[in-house]
Amino acid sequence: MQEVTATSRHYVDRLFDPDPQNVLQGVIDMKNAVIGNNKQKANLIVLGAVPRLLYLLQQSSSSLELRTECAVVLGSLAMGTENNIKSLVDCHIIPALLQGLLCSDLIFIEACLRCLRTVFISPVTPVQLLYTDPTVIPHLMSLLSRSQHTQEYITQIFAHCCKTPEHQTVLFNHGAIQNIAPLLISPSYKVRMQALKCFSVLAYENAQVSMTLVNVLVDGEQLSQVFVRMMQRDKPIEMQLTAAKCLTYMCRAGAIKTDDSCIVLKTLPCLVRMCSKERLLEERVEGAETLAYLMEPDIELQRIASVTDHLVSMLADYFKYPSSVSAITDIKRLDHDLKHAHELRQAAFKLYASLGSNDEDIRKKITETENMMDRIVSGLSESSIKVRLAAVRCLHSLSRSVQQLRTSFHDHAVWKPLMKLLQNAPDEVLVMASSTLCNLLLEFSPSKEPILESGVIELLCSLTQSDSPALRVNGIWALMNMAFQADQKVKLEIVRALGTEQLFRLLSDPDTNVLMKTLGLLRNLLSTRPHIDQIMSSHGKQIMQAVTLILEGEHSIEVKEQTLCILANIADGNTAKELIMTNDDMLQKIKYYMGHSNVKLQLAATFCISNLIWNEEEGEELMTHGSQERQDKLREMGFVDILHKLTQASDPNLCDSGILAVRVSMLCDDYDACEGPIKPLEEKLHEVVLRGE
Repeated sequence: MQEVTATSRHYVDRLFDPDPQNVLQGVIDMKNAVIGNNKQKANLIVLGAVPRLLYLLQQSSSSLELRTECAVVLGSLAMGTENNIKSLVDCHIIPALLQGLLCSDLIFIEACLRCLRTVFISPVTPVQLLYTDPTVIPHLMSLLSRSQHTQEYITQIFAHCCKTPEHQTVLFNHGAIQNIAPLLISPSYKVRMQALKCFSVLAYENAQVSMTLVNVLVDGEQLSQVFVRMMQRDKPIEMQLTAAKCLTYMCRAGAIKTDDSCIVLKTLPCLVRMCSKERLLEERVEGAETLAYLMEPDIELQRIASVTDHLVSMLADYFKYPSSVSAITDIKRLDHDLKHAHELRQAAFKLYASLGSNDEDIRKKITETENMMDRIVSGLSESSIKVRLAAVRCLHSLSRSVQQLRTSFHDHAVWKPLMKLLQNAPDEVLVMASSTLCNLLLEFSPSKEPILESGVIELLCSLTQSDSPALRVNGIWALMNMAFQADQKVKLEIVRALGTEQLFRLLSDPDTNVLMKTLGLLRNLLSTRPHIDQIMSSHGKQIMQAVTLILEGEHSIEVKEQTLCILANIADGNTAKELIMTNDDMLQKIKYYMGHSNVKLQLAATFCISNLIWNEEEGEELMTHGSQERQDKLREMGFVDILHKLTQASDPNLCDSGILAVRVSMLCDDYDACEGPIKPLEEKLHEVVLRGE
């Protein structure tokens, strides 16, 4: 160790020699000494070689040859460990090298770019350093035409440093598309490949870039057709896969239609090919994840993919890799794949989730794939957070099937690991797990009862207090599903655990989705007359205040309609209806909404009056004194005139509702036609939420 350190010290000392020729020779000797020797690189960095090399590189008095050799040595040091890169960045190597690009000498420029490329492609380098000086990007664009080397290095830097929409915009505004497009037909494979990678990162979730790419011509050929040619089977796998990603991103951004032949006949089959077991692990992972992203929103692509090359059963192999009979003979490759096998499982879960997000037959095919439900259950408890997230995403997708909720989900008791996952997980996993729980709590799900018995109400109430709007929505959504046609004990437990303060805090939530689901919960709690009367007897004042605030506030039609539906259910209570009848302000509001221009609001308000007038328990033959009093008051307030007008309405639902209420108000004998309370709100299955990653 002392010998190595002494040798390293000798190299550093020579950098300070007063004779420039000796310094040059010292740098050249250092270059030869560090090639492939990480220990030597680390020693030289510790001994302070980097600041001296940067000083020599930036001195105008240094010869071009010396400056170039300094850049080469720095590039070699950058090829060591991540700690080496951190040390170089801390010594401000990036500004020094960027400054060096202003030199006119091509060989020196290429040496600086090569070193910059090595530094920037490291995961420890902050990519924002490329964008600090606004003159850097346009200057790099101007250097693209200098040589194939400058083209390769600059496009590689762009491809690695374009991480955000802001980065995409900067590159786009400085002519990235016009400058890089011609490089796709470069004689150099490396240049073509890096240019292709540039377009994939530029187009990702970017409509502006994608729409522009559609109209780009390269040597008279449309860019999309250039990408199609690059997906041909005789092209390198890396090129096929990256070209498929470009077309996928353009499609998802709306620049290419999902039924376009370049997507259906070229891109999708190419990505399915990447999933075969003949491909390398990383190719199978990237292929599956890109395919999942491509077809995520489109049911037709999902159906096509599900019958292409036995994809559903092909993915089952992702869980068996590498097997004991694996054909891998390269020990390093086998070791690599063993360490990264979890990425295959993650990709398979993502692709299954996308495949099964809409079609019932595909979901059935997935659940019938060998040991699939067991694999999902195992995935929920894997050590890798990404695998757990992908597994719960897959479970969420399958949970949108009524049949699977009643069969596979019940048979494998998936609610148990799901509940365990909800106890301690990052928000990203919690959102997906709680979304799935919403579906397991639907009335027809056999899992609902055991989940209720597990003490889930407290957990869901805690989610409603989260800072995350998505978690608040899911917490309240699950409670809403739980309250649908629930017995009184469950409803009272929900009200107790949630607390009136939190319930009314949610009713003033700035997120409309949270507000809508809270109204849905309230509507489901206030169904069945004994339940309505009991809840209103203890919380009636606060509920009526909340209803008033919403009806008076600046809310959407949907929010106000839901609020009026709650009011209609209150009106159906035996004693609860008096809270409306004794509140003239509320009656005026109902009257106002009966005359509203929106039919939905008119209909909901009319139901309120219909339920106030009619009470089944007051008999079908005779109206009690209470009913008569209510009718008299409503008649005095002018409701009959409004109801008569509604009988002339063009909307059949509104017209029928008006006729029914008029008949009751006029004491007609045909009471059988009268509407009962508005039913509690049974939500659809929780929408599937998938994102490209």
